Amino acid sequence: MELLVVAVFFIGYFFITLEHQVKIDKTISALGMASVCWAILKLSNLVVFEIDNGLHPIYEGFVTNLGLSPDEARAEAIDQILLHHLGKIAEILFFLIGAMTIVEIIDMHRGFEVIKKIVKTRRKQKLLWIVGIISFFLSALIDNLTATIVLITIIRKLVPFVKERMWYASLIVIAANAGGAWSPIGDVTTTMLWMADKVTALKLSEYVLLPSILCFVIPFWIASFLPVFQGRLEIPKTDKTRMFKSSIPVLILGFTAIIFVPIFKSITHLPPYIGMLFALASMWFFSEFLKPIKELEVESVPEFTSHKALSRIELSSILFFLGILLAVASLESIGVLFNFAEKLNQIVPSQNLVIMLLGVGSSVIDNVPLVAASIGMFQEPIDSLLWHFIAYAAGTGGSLLIIGSAAGIAAMGMEKISFFWYLKNISWLAFIGFIAGALCLIAIEAGHIFG
Repeated sequence: MELLVVAVFFIGYFFITLEHQVKIDKTISALGMASVCWAILKLSNLVVFEIDNGLHPIYEGFVTNLGLSPDEARAEAIDQILLHHLGKIAEILFFLIGAMTIVEIIDMHRGFEVIKKIVKTRRKQKLLWIVGIISFFLSALIDNLTATIVLITIIRKLVPFVKERMWYASLIVIAANAGGAWSPIGDVTTTMLWMADKVTALKLSEYVLLPSILCFVIPFWIASFLPVFQGRLEIPKTDKTRMFKSSIPVLILGFTAIIFVPIFKSITHLPPYIGMLFALASMWFFSEFLKPIKELEVESVPEFTSHKALSRIELSSILFFLGILLAVASLESIGVLFNFAEKLNQIVPSQNLVIMLLGVGSSVIDNVPLVAASIGMFQEPIDSLLWHFIAYAAGTGGSLLIIGSAAGIAAMGMEKISFFWYLKNISWLAFIGFIAGALCLIAIEAGHIFG
C-alpha cells in the first residue's frame, strides 16, 4: 500500500507539471492527489508512523490507553495525524493569506506607485539587480515567502509585459530563497534548526552568508547577459496611474507591519502566522481611516474596503499550496521521507554529498519534512558543518524547481509560471548558484577547521 500512495503522489505530480499540456488546472491535480493519498491511508491496513517529527507507531498508544481495537486505534491515529499536519499547513496558509492581504491593501492604495517612481531606471539589466538585492536582504529580514510576494507585486508595476515579468519573478525566487538561508527567520527550515538548538543565529549568518550571496549573485550575473535582460523596458502609453495622498502612509504602515512579524515572534515566542495575523489586523484597522484621496480632480477614486483586498487574493494558489502540502504529509506519515533520508545516508559515503542530495530532493518534495528527518537522523553538536549545510541546502535547493519552495509556489500562482518553462529557462541558473554556494560553504568550514 505504501507503493500505491507513492504512485498516486507521482501521478498527481506529473499532472501538475503538465498542467498546460493536459489542460487541467494544477489546483485540481493537487487537491485530488492529496485526497486520494489520505483516503488510501484511511482505508488500508497501513501502520502509520511519524507525528511531531518522531518515528512512533502511535496507534499502539490508542490501544494501550483507550482500550480500542487495533483497527479502531489505527483509524483514530490517522485522524489525529491528519489534524496534526493540517494544523502545520494551516500555519503556512494563514501566514500567506495575511501577507497577501497586506500587499493587496497597499496595492489598492497605490502604495507601490511610490516605489515605481523611486526606481527611475528603465534598463532591464539594472532593474534585475535592484529587485534581486532588495529581495535577498528583505527575505532575511521578514522571510522568503513574504519577500517574494512583495517584490513580484512591485515588479508588476514596473514590468508591464507578462513574458518579461516571468523572468524577473523567477529570479526573485532564487534571490529570496538564497536570502532566507542565512537568517534564522528567513526560511521555515532555518527557523526549525534554530528552534531545535542545532544552529545559533550568529554562526548561521557567519558561515552561510557568503555561500548564500554566491547562490544569488552567480545566477543573476549570468542572467544579466541573457537577451531578455538587454535594452530598456517599454512603458505602455496608457499607463498614467497616479498616487493617492494615502499611498505613502499606507506603504510605510504596510512594510512596518510586515517587518514587525519576526519581532512579534521573538517577543512572544508564538508561531509567525500569529504575528502576521496581528500585522493584518493592525493594517486593516488603520487603513480604514486612510481612505484614498485623489491628488487631481480629473481622476476618479475607486471605492475602497479591506474586504475588497481580500477578494483579490489568489484563492486557487492557496488551495494549490494546501493540496501539495497535504499530499507530501501523507508520504511523511508512512515514513517514506524518513526512510529516503536514511537510505541516502547509508548508501552515499560522503555526508556532504548526502546533504546536497537532500537539497536537490527538497526541490521535488517539501523541505520541511526532509529537514525534520535530518534533525532526527544526525546527532552532531550545535553549529557543526552538517547543520549549516542542511540550512543552506534545504533553503536554496528549492529554487531548482518552481514548486520546490513556498516562494516558488507563490510566484507560480501570481504570475502563472509553468513548470516546464521554469525548468527550461531558470533551473540551470539555480543549479549553478546552488553548487557554487555549497562548495563555498565546504571551503569556509574546512578553513575554520584546519586554519
